[in-house]
Amino acid sequence: MDLSFSRRVCWLGSALLLAGAATPAAAQRQARAAAGPIPLTYTNPVWDADFPDPTVIHARDGYYYAYGTETRRAGKVLNIQVMRSPDLVHWTLLGDALPVKPTWAHTTDSFWAPHVSEVGGTYYMYFSAKPDNAVDGLNPGAGLCLATATATSPAGPFRPTAEPLQCGPSFINIDPMQFDDPATRQRLLYWGSGFGPLKVRALAADRLHFAPGSQVKDLLFPDSSRRADNYQKLVEGSWVVRRNGWYYLFYSGDNCCGDQAHYAVQVARSHSATGPFETLAQATGQPGSTLLVRNERWLAPGHNSVVTDAAGHDWLAYHAISVRKKTFNAVNDEQQDARRVLLLDRLEYVGGWPRVVPNNGTPSVEAVPAPITRP
Repeated sequence: MDLSFSRRVCWLGSALLLAGAATPAAAQRQARAAAGPIPLTYTNPVWDADFPDPTVIHARDGYYYAYGTETRRAGKVLNIQVMRSPDLVHWTLLGDALPVKPTWAHTTDSFWAPHVSEVGGTYYMYFSAKPDNAVDGLNPGAGLCLATATATSPAGPFRPTAEPLQCGPSFINIDPMQFDDPATRQRLLYWGSGFGPLKVRALAADRLHFAPGSQVKDLLFPDSSRRADNYQKLVEGSWVVRRNGWYYLFYSGDNCCGDQAHYAVQVARSHSATGPFETLAQATGQPGSTLLVRNERWLAPGHNSVVTDAAGHDWLAYHAISVRKKTFNAVNDEQQDARRVLLLDRLEYVGGWPRVVPNNGTPSVEAVPAPITRP
């Protein structure tokens, strides 16, 4: 037999295998093969360490990735946390998705609420950061900025752009969430807090700047009433999905952390991605718009993302504070009483509105059926 021909055949076969492994479908098969036994049930939390403001996405390589606000882990500060999971239940911390700080925020330790989306193999991160001039006395009135970064892998490293997307006073410019509207094909960015409204504005084609000539639109306002069940005195943490002709705007309020933590997930809906949005309270006449509230085991559940499993079921990924362990070695003093861990619960849509199952609108505390993450 011609050995050179044999080697060429072997090389060609190996090349074809490698090329197949590079495709999204092949990558997902590899991820499923490496995942091990399929979990039938799980018990919250799915990650028992500080992981605030989670965004969870399903990446091209078949794995789920989660991104979270800055924290301290094993004595090291992680600017933006990133984890990976084959099944939404078992997670592995990969490290810092943003290992190099932006030049305009290189002396601060305040990186909040990342959102990541992928287009054409590029991963775009939107987050909030405290600029250097907010702490150096040159501009003590400066607040947080919206910022952007890009990577070629969902694990990073993400490289920040040279300038922030937008800055302003207080903490208005926080909690960005990017959404491509399938109806209008607009690239939209939602954000907002600082006791102001949730906002939206169109992004440019590069996804790193606002579209020229676009305008900010206020979507949903806080409620200053003093009712004990009012979680809307401050609104933040926007997340938008489109289901059955409705755009659902999930949001949280009003106090995420500390001894006075009073936080819950709420919801509004619209037939347009840019509103007007009608809250659950406005539509039903009930006192509030809460979708997920505290129980005897979990305090201050909120700042959610929505991820869909292989069976088409939506899951709410969110943080909450365990009544058994509230504190940790935090980066900043304001985080000391806010050890927010990662929880997961199933969503379903009934009567045109989402609801959390199976624990009657509160975080699940017992073993519940796991997501179906393998077709």
